[in-house]
Amino acid sequence: MNIENNKVVVMHYAVMDSEENLIDSSYDHKPLAFIHGNGFLIPGLESELNGKKVGDKFVADVAAADGYGERHDGFVQTVPKEMFQGIEDLDVGMQLRAQTDEGEQTVIVIGVDEDEITVDGNHPLAGIDLKFEVEILEVRDATEEEIQHGHVHGEGGCGHNH
Repeated sequence: MNIENNKVVVMHYAVMDSEENLIDSSYDHKPLAFIHGNGFLIPGLESELNGKKVGDKFVADVAAADGYGERHDGFVQTVPKEMFQGIEDLDVGMQLRAQTDEGEQTVIVIGVDEDEITVDGNHPLAGIDLKFEVEILEVRDATEEEIQHGHVHGEGGCGHNH
């Protein structure tokens, strides 16, 4: 059975940046399971999976534009520290939820001084070309219930209230 839309795919992956630094891997824990074609994966990786089958092992190079997007300097902002009242120990590297013109989004603190905080709303992997090593473990038809819910159900159902 080949991977196409509405197939459940179970796969192991390792993802690296262009210098082969490991960013994330499923090999040291459980494999990733998802419904193909519903936008769960970044576009560049999803398109590489089309037509693959169980047992396939391959490398996919994904350009930043087809991954987490290009970096946008406009997503870096310096704001008054009082905007973050109630958050103690603000420090570089912290992830915060912030209200933006496009709604709530995650920002990362990249600078702290006495009166101001600099935050970056870019995805941490924005602007980075990625390399995925992938192994396809299972491909099956998604059930009607999985398609309705938009995610894979484990043994015994999905565990959430309907």
